[in-house]
Amino acid sequence: MHKSSKPELLVGVRNLSGLKACSRYADAVYFSTDKLSLRAKAKEITLETLADFVSEVKTRGLKAYLAVNSTVNEDRLGDASDVIDAASNAGVDAVIAWDPAVILRARKAGLKIHISTQANITNHETANFYRNLGAERVILSRELSLEEIRKISQQTEVEIETFVHGAMCMAVSGRCHLSAYVLGKSGNCGECTQPCRWKWELHGENGLVATSLGKYLLSAKDLCMIEYIPELLKAGIAAFKVEGRLRDSGYLEMVSRCYREAIDACIEGNYTPEKIEVWRRELASVYNRGFSTGFYFGVPGLEGFSPEKDMNVSEKQRRAVGIIENYYTKQQAAAVRILEEGISVGDEIVIEGNTTYLRQQVRSLMKKGETVTRAEKGDTAGLAVEGTVRKNDRIFIIQLK
Repeated sequence: MHKSSKPELLVGVRNLSGLKACSRYADAVYFSTDKLSLRAKAKEITLETLADFVSEVKTRGLKAYLAVNSTVNEDRLGDASDVIDAASNAGVDAVIAWDPAVILRARKAGLKIHISTQANITNHETANFYRNLGAERVILSRELSLEEIRKISQQTEVEIETFVHGAMCMAVSGRCHLSAYVLGKSGNCGECTQPCRWKWELHGENGLVATSLGKYLLSAKDLCMIEYIPELLKAGIAAFKVEGRLRDSGYLEMVSRCYREAIDACIEGNYTPEKIEVWRRELASVYNRGFSTGFYFGVPGLEGFSPEKDMNVSEKQRRAVGIIENYYTKQQAAAVRILEEGISVGDEIVIEGNTTYLRQQVRSLMKKGETVTRAEKGDTAGLAVEGTVRKNDRIFIIQLK
């Protein structure tokens, strides 16, 4: 099996909006349906709409990978058969799985198989075991160093995929039971409530509250490897994976663009410190919990966690404005009901829906037939838009905190 010298850039999406946001930069996307996914909240793609979504992916020249990576209990084996049948009919390029029940069904259906990071693959013999089961690619454990990844790549012919950007789980290979224990919502079945991102207090045996550096004791920083693209390439990694199926479309656009530019610059020989600094600033401008290099250069200590910060440390934030009530094609304008916060001419906004992604500045506003420079909460205003929007699409303003 040939290992490409140019890695595939693979981005997680949950709907057409996310696909549109990253399609100019990604080589492939991964996604899930409303069944057997570790992202149970991402329900926009169903078994009934899967074929249409895959068709949209391929129309844009991208590969389509379907994640079927949750725990499969006895009473969910029927779902596994239904999902694999739908995947086969839709023509997905591969199924991402780790449960043998799903792997066997995918193999019987003639589908290509990528082994999920949930399998916790940490050595070349395990990688070869899955290759012998029919896997074309393995997504290695996130707990491996770059040197360990390099050694595995040298001793197997199966393709190697690793995460390069996005949320890190504080549990090994994401196999966490904290959410199930605290709220009865299993992360292994896609229902994680993220209690690791909550505020916690550390109590000693004597009942006293222990002094700590902050309240977010379990919250890991996000992974960011934009500074180490050459090292990743030398390690023989075939696919660079961006986590973010539950992130907004603006995040997907920014992250996929930065990594696309970084990969291309590295291959073309113009990957410079100045460009790296720009990419880091741009990545820091969208949702993040602070950045670390995960396990790539050793087991992370306190520097891998963000005990003093809440979920998002970005200097910019998205603030809800309102919804689209109507779109007027000829006028290239939309009627907007402003529900949460006013907007002004010159503001940067994002309009999003299940199938919509549009980022622009507010060029003009109208209220009661008159041109205005600002519309306030409670107003219905006319907004000039630079693309097609749809009723009930949400509008967000991008602002500094």
